[in-house]
Amino acid sequence: MAIIIPKRLFTLRSVTAYSLNPFTRPRTSLPLTRLLLHARPSSTQPSRTPSEKQFETWVQALKPGFTPSDVAQALQAQSDPDLALDIFRWTAQQRNYKHTSHTYFLMIKHLISGRRYNHAETLIEEVIAGACHDVSVPLYNSIIRFCCGRKFLFNRAFDVYKKMLNSNDCKPDLETYTLLFNSLLRRFNKLHVCYVYLHAVRSLTKQMKASGVIPDTFVLNMIIKAYSMCLEVDEAIRVFREMGLYGCEPNAYSYGYIAKGLCEKGRVSQGLGFYREMRGNGLVPSTSTYVIIVCSLAMERRFEEAIEVVFDMLGQSRSPDHLTYKTVLEGLCREGRVDDAFELLDECKKRDASMGEKMYKTLLEDLHFSCRE
Repeated sequence: MAIIIPKRLFTLRSVTAYSLNPFTRPRTSLPLTRLLLHARPSSTQPSRTPSEKQFETWVQALKPGFTPSDVAQALQAQSDPDLALDIFRWTAQQRNYKHTSHTYFLMIKHLISGRRYNHAETLIEEVIAGACHDVSVPLYNSIIRFCCGRKFLFNRAFDVYKKMLNSNDCKPDLETYTLLFNSLLRRFNKLHVCYVYLHAVRSLTKQMKASGVIPDTFVLNMIIKAYSMCLEVDEAIRVFREMGLYGCEPNAYSYGYIAKGLCEKGRVSQGLGFYREMRGNGLVPSTSTYVIIVCSLAMERRFEEAIEVVFDMLGQSRSPDHLTYKTVLEGLCREGRVDDAFELLDECKKRDASMGEKMYKTLLEDLHFSCRE
C-alpha cells in the first residue's frame, strides 16, 4: 500500500530546517533567499525525523482494508497528539474508509489533552457540519464539555445541544444537562448577571423534564443554587420539595443554598428554620452558610441565636472570619451588653483554634473602640 505523508509534516514553517527536498537538512546559517536559490536535489539518502519514521511505521502497520477499530487502536497508542492527528487525517483520505464517532471522540480527546485546541475546534466543526456519519451522545457530550470550558465557545455548546434536541437518536442525557447547568452556574458571579442567565436555567429545566431525563441531586442542587442566587427563593424551595419525586435526598448543599438565599432576601427566620432542619438531619453547613446566618441574625439583633450558631460552627471546626466576629461583638456593644461582648470574645478565643493572637488583639481593639462611642 502506497504511503502518503500528510502535508502537515512538510509545511514552510520548517523551511529554516529543511531544503526544498523535505529530507535534506540545509546549513541553517544561510539566509532564506539563498536557501531557496541554491537548493539542489540531494544525491544522498534522505534523512527522516523521528516523527516521520513513527508515522510511516504506523501507516505500514495499518494493512489494506483496515477498520475504524484498527484506527482507534493506533490513535490510543500515541502519546504525541500531532502524530495521532497525522494518522487520523491520512486514514480519512483512504478509499472505502470513514471515521466513526468513536475515532472522532478519541482524536478530539487526544487533541484536548495535548492542548491542541485549534485542531480540536476544527474537528468539532467538522462533526457539527456532518462529517461524522454516526454521531453518538458521548461524542456530542465531549464537544459540549470542551465548548463549555472555552470562554468564546459557550454559545457553541448550546448550538450542539439544540442539534441533539432535534436529532432522532442522540437526545441529550443527564450528562448533557449537567455540563450545561454547570457552565451556566459558573457565570452567576454577580446579582445583575444572575438574572441574565436565569431564563436559560428555567428553559433548560423545562426541556430536561419534557425529554424525560431524570435529574440527580447534583443537577437539582445547581437549579436550587441558581434560583437562590437570584433571590427567587420560593422557586428554589419548590425544587427542594420536589427532590423526593426524583428519588433524591437533599444534602448540605441543598439546605445551604436555600438558607443563604432566604437570609439574603431578608427572610431570616425561615433561613434559620432550614439551618435547624439541616442540623437535625445530621448535615453540616458550609462556612459561607454559617457566616451568612450568623451575620443576618446579628443584624436583626437576635444575638442569642447568632451566638448559638457561632458555637455550633466552632464545634464543627469551622472558623468565622474577622468580619463575622466583629458584626456580633459590636452588635452586642451597641445594645449595651459590653460585658457579654468581652466574655464572648474570650470564649471564642478558647474554642477557635485558628484565632491567632493578631486577630484576637484586633477584635479586642475593635471592642474597646466600639464601647467608647
